[in-house]
Amino acid sequence: MTTLSLRALNRALLDRQFLLARTDRTPLDVIGRLVALQAQEPNWPYVGLWSRIHGFTQADLTALVEDRRVVRSALLRSTQHLTAADDFRRLRPLLQPVLDRTAGSSYFTRNRATAHGTGLDAAFLVAEGLALLGGRTLSRRELARQLVARHPGVDGRILAGEVELRTPLVHDPATGAWGSWGNRSAISVTSAEAWLGRPVAATGDGEAAKELVRRYLAAFGPAGVKDVQAWCGLTRLGEVVAEMGAELRRYSGPGGGDLFDLADAELPDPEAPAPVRLLPAFDNVLLGHADRSRIIGDEDRTRVMPGSAQVRPTFLVDGRVHGTWSLDAGTLRLAPFRRLRSTDRAALEQEAHRLLPFVGGTTVATAGSGEAGRADRSGPGGNRRRIRGGC
Repeated sequence: MTTLSLRALNRALLDRQFLLARTDRTPLDVIGRLVALQAQEPNWPYVGLWSRIHGFTQADLTALVEDRRVVRSALLRSTQHLTAADDFRRLRPLLQPVLDRTAGSSYFTRNRATAHGTGLDAAFLVAEGLALLGGRTLSRRELARQLVARHPGVDGRILAGEVELRTPLVHDPATGAWGSWGNRSAISVTSAEAWLGRPVAATGDGEAAKELVRRYLAAFGPAGVKDVQAWCGLTRLGEVVAEMGAELRRYSGPGGGDLFDLADAELPDPEAPAPVRLLPAFDNVLLGHADRSRIIGDEDRTRVMPGSAQVRPTFLVDGRVHGTWSLDAGTLRLAPFRRLRSTDRAALEQEAHRLLPFVGGTTVATAGSGEAGRADRSGPGGNRRRIRGGC
């Protein structure tokens, strides 16, 4: 059995994520290849696609959202993602147990338990929420207001969040597409079925789980079972992988663990050069594995993921996270974790200048090495308000 080095895994990941070279594929094709883009804050998927697609513009993605070919909703790991509408219809039922598990946490159940002193049944809450929506689009705030009017003494925002987890709701383009930075308190939701004009599949099945594994490996492989589970939130996928048998190729990882890949998937040259890339906050290239060492070192993870559900924007040098970046009052600030070679620094600043007009910035500033923890706390970056889930 072939053993893959950390560098080989890094280059495979970058290649499949269109980070080894930008692609000429359409945004819809790229979103389909990546399965779903983290969208905790609506602007970040745009940055992720800019770093992967030649000539990508904000209008390219906004048109897909407005045409209802792409939707933003709670999906992988119970967090907000942007995904193709057809994929959402198939994947949401398969992943619903993950969202139900989140909705069944004490954060939500304690709140429902206070309703009328006797508690509020989860199924009744969902039915009530859908009735209030009635095929319309409502802001989360308005949905929360109407729910708390019916159930005094509870937190309406938590009730609205639970409805959004337990039944497929999507965000409208006004609040789910490109706009102001940061999470928007006026996010509006509507029934996915009403928005798409087609029903969401009733349940996921074994074949759907196998297809999910195939899609994951095409975008993140080679990888282990725990990696797939960390990415999507499902459990017991080892049984699914075992049933796929000869459909998958098996490797040994750097630490000796089993890795799987599609049988016909090719691996790039481990020595292939990797260009500098700027990644958005929450990018799944950083979150798509249980073992993230193929792209970020353990010593850097707390700088990128400091807690409170934050995953800061990062940049890659030679294929690995080498620092963070932020946008503050028009200045795109680069904060390396360690000293950069002059050629890498020049390439990084050149890429930052290319991104600058896309994100509405005016200048680029590079901090000295080791200053990331101080430089990236202002401007868009960490998640500040979200439906509870996992990163």
